Amino acid sequence: MEADGVSCGIIARTIGGPYAVLIAEQLHVAGAQLILGLTSAGRISPSLQLPSLVVVTSAVRDEGTSLHYLAPSEQIACPTPIGELLMDELGQLGLPVVERPVWTTDAPYRETAKQIQRHAAAGVLAVEMQTASLFAFATARQADIGIVAHVTNAVDHQDKTFDKGTDEDSFVLMRAMLRAGRKYVEQATTLI
Repeated sequence: MEADGVSCGIIARTIGGPYAVLIAEQLHVAGAQLILGLTSAGRISPSLQLPSLVVVTSAVRDEGTSLHYLAPSEQIACPTPIGELLMDELGQLGLPVVERPVWTTDAPYRETAKQIQRHAAAGVLAVEMQTASLFAFATARQADIGIVAHVTNAVDHQDKTFDKGTDEDSFVLMRAMLRAGRKYVEQATTLI
């Protein structure tokens, strides 16, 4: 599809590291200049408002896919300097937006209270299932990537959960990410 003069594709429901990386590998080989991910996430830090957006700076590697790309380590950083552009665009949407780490795990519904407390104490804001895998892929393949976590639920939250807003809200969120992506690609092209 065309969005603000940029050709882009939207691939829905790339849930989990293995599938998200499969799609990212194919996009990279096909010539994608930038891969942006929007992942659904659960809150780890009680200080984070629901719903909110997290522009992911790094991810705790508690999954398996990243190990096929890079040697083991506790965390992996986002290899692409797109965070500020995402923060600027997403900051105009009216939702709380922060730039911080997330915890990636392959085991949904297996987050223990002890793990949640440990990660929250370390500054991790949310838990999801694909960012560490995608950052490892992008680092190994020298691909440009950015990930935004849409945090809409928490184990300690009793109000409406998984409230991502309307379809129109989702479209507005994706367009903001695309604007940031376009700016990033334009800046990268100018530097070449």
